[in-house]
Amino acid sequence: MISLSHLVEGLGTGLCGGILAGLFGVGGGIVMVPLLGGLLGLDQHRAQGATLAAMLLPTGLPAVLEYRRRGVATSLPLVAVLILAFLFGITGGSLLANLVPSGPLRWGFAGFLVLLSVRTFLGKETAEEDRRTKSFDLSGLWTWGLPIGVLAGLLSGLTGLGGAVVVIPLLITKFRMSQHEAQLTSLVMLLPPIGLPGVYVYAKAQGGLPWMVIGSVAVGFAVGALGGARVANRVRGPRLKQTFAGFVLLMAVWMVVRHT
Repeated sequence: MISLSHLVEGLGTGLCGGILAGLFGVGGGIVMVPLLGGLLGLDQHRAQGATLAAMLLPTGLPAVLEYRRRGVATSLPLVAVLILAFLFGITGGSLLANLVPSGPLRWGFAGFLVLLSVRTFLGKETAEEDRRTKSFDLSGLWTWGLPIGVLAGLLSGLTGLGGAVVVIPLLITKFRMSQHEAQLTSLVMLLPPIGLPGVYVYAKAQGGLPWMVIGSVAVGFAVGALGGARVANRVRGPRLKQTFAGFVLLMAVWMVVRHT
């Protein structure tokens, strides 16, 4: 039975996920999956499926418009290639995730968050002058676009994270995008309901998903994404990166402590 408190908690969960997505271009699943498990008591599979379902609506549109308003650019052909490959990857990742018991899946998720936290903390900053002069290099549109999209889809289906945690650094490396351009590309990629194959797999395997809670999560995410994007376009430097790394690590520790 879904109560008013569950809807409020879903709204808050989406708000937190949206803020992170707007700030860093990453999927809100980094925070939404642990919160849906911790606050609403969803098991790992249902929490991941619910997170993917909340992303079916174009909840990142406010953040995309804010990035564009600030003059950040992207490549629509590249987005199209990423989406095409993502659809195949997320189907396979979701099928694999539902073959893994909830406990090992949860521990694997927490372990991935720890690795992401360390990588983010140790990663190098993009130089501001390089960000202003850098142009797209689309010579590897299919060569790199397809494997990046498939890898993002696999990770998204397996963990519910959305795949941006691998899309963004690879776009920067392989297509000479700046941090903000890669974040915008990741957000645009998530505007169509590309998670639908994964949601179908999770819903079928878990006997349905909490759709009313998912709706409240989606509303909160849209609001949070706009606020996060506005902050991201104003804040620079290592402090923002370190805050993100610390928050991700906190989510991993919370998941471990809660189930020990």
